[in-house]
Amino acid sequence: MVEYTLKYDKKFYKCLHVCYYQFMELCLFQGTFNPIHNAHLRAAEYLVDNCGIDKIIFIPAYEPPHKSYDTALTAHRYNMVELAIKNNPHFQISDIEYRLKGKSYTYITICELIKEFNPANRIKFIIGTDAFRQIETWYKTEKLKELVEFLVFKRDLNFDPKEFDRLRDNGYRFKIMPLEFRDISSTGLRNSVKSGKSLKEFVPKEVEDYIRKNELYKDK
Repeated sequence: MVEYTLKYDKKFYKCLHVCYYQFMELCLFQGTFNPIHNAHLRAAEYLVDNCGIDKIIFIPAYEPPHKSYDTALTAHRYNMVELAIKNNPHFQISDIEYRLKGKSYTYITICELIKEFNPANRIKFIIGTDAFRQIETWYKTEKLKELVEFLVFKRDLNFDPKEFDRLRDNGYRFKIMPLEFRDISSTGLRNSVKSGKSLKEFVPKEVEDYIRKNELYKDK
């Protein structure tokens, strides 16, 4: 059985306290990361380079509520995120949803972080346009929108910001990030592995090596 490591827990909590006392905000990137890829990392790097955000906390979902997934990959997904971000001092991983277990509802995760650290400002939350279109279906969305500001990244070429005007009118706070869209999908990467194609252009080398070593995403 593959296990995920807890060796970063102390570092994670130290990071959160730094964010609270020095930067007075938390910026979270929650996702299935199945697998994490360069578009994920590029979005986070953009925020660090252009928006004055010093730390991005990556939160792999333990049990994604809106997606079907293979439970055998739960630990692998965490480990791949850990590998992908290990060389960037602005990135940190959290195992909070692995400790909470059960379905990884964003609202529950946010409430746990607020309870623990009492941030002064709304938590920043990275999200793609594809997921943000479904935000009104998320668990306790009416309460969630009072706790976070969404940083929305384009996930399609023909995106029109006006389509989200209704969400703003309904109380969702968000900013559309101007980063140019790059078409990488985790589904496509999994299919590439099945076809024996290289992932060199799409994921960090450490992640591709991990996928090959553990024979992930292959039909059994």
